[in-house]
Amino acid sequence: MRATLMYEARDVRVENVPDSVIKEPTDALVRITAACICGSDLWPYGSMPAADGPVRMGHEFIGIVEDTGSEVTTVERGDLVVAPFAISDNTCQFCREGLHTSCDNPQAGFWDGMPEEGGQAETTRVPLADGTLVKLPVAPDSALMPSLLTLSDVFGTGHHAAVAGGVNERTTVTVIGDGAVGLLGVLSAKLLGAEQIILMGRHQGRTDLGRDFGATDVVSARGQEGIEAVRGLTGGHGTHVVLECVGAMPAYEQAVGVVRPGGVISRVGVPQYEQAPVGFGSLFGPNVTLTGGPAPTRAYIEELMPAILDGTIEPGRVFDATTNLDGVPAGYQDMADRRSLKVLVTP
Repeated sequence: MRATLMYEARDVRVENVPDSVIKEPTDALVRITAACICGSDLWPYGSMPAADGPVRMGHEFIGIVEDTGSEVTTVERGDLVVAPFAISDNTCQFCREGLHTSCDNPQAGFWDGMPEEGGQAETTRVPLADGTLVKLPVAPDSALMPSLLTLSDVFGTGHHAAVAGGVNERTTVTVIGDGAVGLLGVLSAKLLGAEQIILMGRHQGRTDLGRDFGATDVVSARGQEGIEAVRGLTGGHGTHVVLECVGAMPAYEQAVGVVRPGGVISRVGVPQYEQAPVGFGSLFGPNVTLTGGPAPTRAYIEELMPAILDGTIEPGRVFDATTNLDGVPAGYQDMADRRSLKVLVTP
């Protein structure tokens, strides 16, 4: 079978690899019909040393179940399923609390930590299939496929940012980042009732989509100029909630600069740092709460799916390019160069 491997920064290849097979009685074998490249994939694409490669890529996919282990009961051959970016059993104490990214099953973890499996491929083995996979009530060629694919990561992640931040009809919101997660953070904030949503981004095509999703204002400036612009839109105080959807230190510093006293910074961009301002002058003094983390998207799939199925929302609009596996390396380059927002892959 064919799969995507990253050898080092800027070196992504599609190669023949051993076929995925059932290894555990709780596994399912899934033939992938739709996958994508994630903004978080661009971090290793920009910096991964050759000593860390090659690694299999892809943590967002939809596919058809081809086979199951003897203990799998919730999905069967022929089912169309979506997989969240974290593997979980959906039964442990953390999963029951809606924190599937902290599942304590020994087989649980993130797709990016699976050395022999990945979503940017023809087929993959899914551990803990009963807990991880969710059946989709549509055909594989449904026009809803791009939107349903966002349930695996970017929509659930934007939603998690808004939920963790406590967004409601009484909160003002700033979203930092005009990537797919940021744009779907805007959509999520709108769905949760926020009336003022400020999107900080510099790419007009993306920020225009953000306005369609519910952004009331767009701030293209960064740094102190951007902070002053947001404060100017909010009576000088900043917003109640900030969704930080990038993960770089300048984005965190912007979040600290635009959050209102007593407000919340909700981070879902994968942080590329371990130390950040949290002391008296940044968070403690103004009573700012810092929250967020890896989104337990499995906890949100059933909640978010109905609005996609009935056409109320179309989060799949974040996909602006489509390719087969052969085009995946170029897709990485296009996303890194900001020529594409998010690339859909149809193996």
